[in-house]
Amino acid sequence: MAAKVLGQQIDALGSALDDLEREIAKAHTRSETSRSLGEIPGIGKLVASVIAASVPDPSVFNSGRDFAAWLGLTPRQISSGGKPTLGTITKAGNRYIRKLLVPGATSLLNVVEKRRGGLRDWIVGHLAKKPARLVTVVLANKLARIIWAMMETGECFRTEMFAKP
Repeated sequence: MAAKVLGQQIDALGSALDDLEREIAKAHTRSETSRSLGEIPGIGKLVASVIAASVPDPSVFNSGRDFAAWLGLTPRQISSGGKPTLGTITKAGNRYIRKLLVPGATSLLNVVEKRRGGLRDWIVGHLAKKPARLVTVVLANKLARIIWAMMETGECFRTEMFAKP
C-alpha cells in the first residue's frame, strides 16, 4: 500500500516537472535575450531563461569581469609582500547561476575534440597546462563574460567559435 502511494507521488512530481519545463520553454521562446543566450554552447533553455530573468539590465556591470565576479567565478586575489597571487574562485554572488554554468562548461569539455574554432583552441590550450576541473571553472568564467557581452551589445554568438567540423 505504501509503495502505491509513493508511486503516485512520484508520478505527480513527474507531471509537475513536465509542466514547469513547458513553462520554461514558453518563457524562453518569448524572450529575445533568452533565445540569443541559448545559442551559446553549454547554455540551454533553463540557464538562458534564468540569466535573462535575473539580469534584466547588463549595463549595471562595467565589464564582463564584473559580471563574472557577481557570479562568484573570478579568482580570489591574495597579496603578500606586494606579490599578487590568484587563489580559488570567490563563490560570492549568485550561486544558482554559477551552479548552472559550471556543468554547462563541463559538457563543453566532453565534446571539445569534436569541435573546431577559436573557443575550442582556447580550451585545448588550457587543458594542456591545467587539470580539467580547473579548466571547467575557467571556462564557466569565460562563458559568463560571453553572456555579458552578448547581453550588452545585442550580438549573437559566433557559431564559428565552437563549430562542428
